[in-house]
Order: sequence, then structure tokens, then C-alpha cells
Amino acid sequence: MLRVEHLKKHFGNQVVLDDINISVDRGEVLCVIGQSGSGKTVLFRHIIGLMFPDGGRILLDGQVISSPTTKTTDFDRVRKRFGILFQGAALFDSMDVGENLAFPLREHTDLTEREIERLIGESLEMVGLKEQFKAKMPSELSGGMRSRVGLARAIVMKPEIMLYDEPTSALDPIMTDKINKLILSMREKLKMTSIVITHDIGSAYEIADKIAMIREGKIIFNGTPGEIRQSRNPYVQEFIRGERKSHYALDNEEDYASSVDITKLKQRSARPRQAVATQQGKADGSTGNIAEKKFQMPPRPTTRN
Repeated sequence: MLRVEHLKKHFGNQVVLDDINISVDRGEVLCVIGQSGSGKTVLFRHIIGLMFPDGGRILLDGQVISSPTTKTTDFDRVRKRFGILFQGAALFDSMDVGENLAFPLREHTDLTEREIERLIGESLEMVGLKEQFKAKMPSELSGGMRSRVGLARAIVMKPEIMLYDEPTSALDPIMTDKINKLILSMREKLKMTSIVITHDIGSAYEIADKIAMIREGKIIFNGTPGEIRQSRNPYVQEFIRGERKSHYALDNEEDYASSVDITKLKQRSARPRQAVATQQGKADGSTGNIAEKKFQMPPRPTTRN
């Protein structure tokens, strides 16, 4: 469905994207991972038409939609086919939730207000929010709620391809899991193709059909979650081991190189604390339990006439 072929981009003497080749088929979830500064966000901006390459091209259903000669107005004919969830949701702070969702519909369609209200309610319901939620302001929302509203705004136009820019950034593990499940739910409900830009390998394992890793503007891995675990590239292993160490407690260092079996994670149980014997207790054979010790008041000093 979407193919990136030999994409190149540089700013001055700095090469940011160097011969990028990736593809995603209809209905698939592709995760693009890598460290900060590796080129993920620049690739994201090329796919959605905010930037155009110095070399190479991007094709959608076999048609070139981006190349060095493409103009912004040329991209407008396919822009509506993309839905975008920016990092932090990028909501309009001066508008309530309902107005945020209505904005793209009023800008790009001729729908009546009644039809717009119906689509707003449907979109909020898809992301697990009630229709009454549309009266809230963005300042009243938590990070997870802002992500949900941002996703609802992105899907209100019924896009064919959904792009997510660091959707779980700065979220706690519980909310991260909810957003991951929401991404998969959107694919099942709307049959959308999804491209997720992230540095969270744990999320990529959970949602991706394919994973592409960028390092210094180059694709150094492109394959399935199972294949990336078996990769012999030392940088790939360093990246995914580092991420696993921050999320899992495995018994042996070698276990990080293989698939994670949740049932075999080390289980930690809380044990009752044992009283520590004092030096005096060790000497006189007592247990050192403070509850069993007998205390005596010091003798009162005598007064002098």
C-alpha cells in the first residue's frame, strides 16, 4: 500500500535520511524504532507531506505522492487519506474537545452540523470516551485522555492510513498498555494501515506486524518482532536488551537475547522482616527483639546542698 524508496534528506552538510527503503501493506502495523535523533521524526514528516525529499520517492497504491519535485499543493489530493496523532496529541488549547474534533470536518467537508455531531460522538465512543466528554477543555485532561482525544480527532475523517508519533511518550506503563490496545482496536474496527514512530521496543513487540529500525539515517533492520529478537546486529541487540532490562526482571543475562516468556519471570514475594540482634543481644544470648527488652530508668542525680 505505502512504499518508501531510496529516500534521502539532508540539512546543509548533515545527512538525516540516507537511502531509506520500507513498505507497509494494507491493514498492517509498522513500527519504526530508533534512538532520539536517528531520523524517525524526519521520516514521519516526509510520509505526511510536511517535508519533501532531496532524493527518492514515496508511493501510495503505486502512485508517486512525494518526490523532490512534489509541491505542497500536489500532496493535498491524498492528504485526507492520512490520519495523524502527533506527540502530546497537539490539541487546540482554546477549543473544547468537541470543537477540536469538529475542526477537520468543518475545514475539509460540507457536512451539516447534525452530521458533524454524530461523527464526533462515534469517534469518542471508538476511543472509549462518552459523548458528554466533548464539553471538556484540553487543560482538564490527563496525558492519556489527551492521547485518546487526539486519536478521536484523527479518525473522525475515517483515514485509510494512521500515523502515530511517539503515542506512548511520557505515559505510565498502565496507560501505555491502554494506548497500545487502542491502536490494535482501531485497526480491527476501521481496517486501517498504521505506522507508529516510537523508541519503545516493548510497545513495538505488542502491536507491530513489522519493525524497522533506523540508525543515523539508515535502516539497519526490517522484519518481524520475532526476527528482531534473533538479529545478530550488535546495535540492535544493545537497543532491545536495554529496553527489556527496564521492563522485565529475568534471572539470567542470556535470557535477554531470546523471547520473553512472561510465565517465567522471576516472582518476588514480600518476606517478613527479621529482627536484627544488637551487639548487646549477641553478647548476652538474647534475641535482640526490642519488644522483649526491659528498660530501666537511669538513676536520678543527687542534689548538692
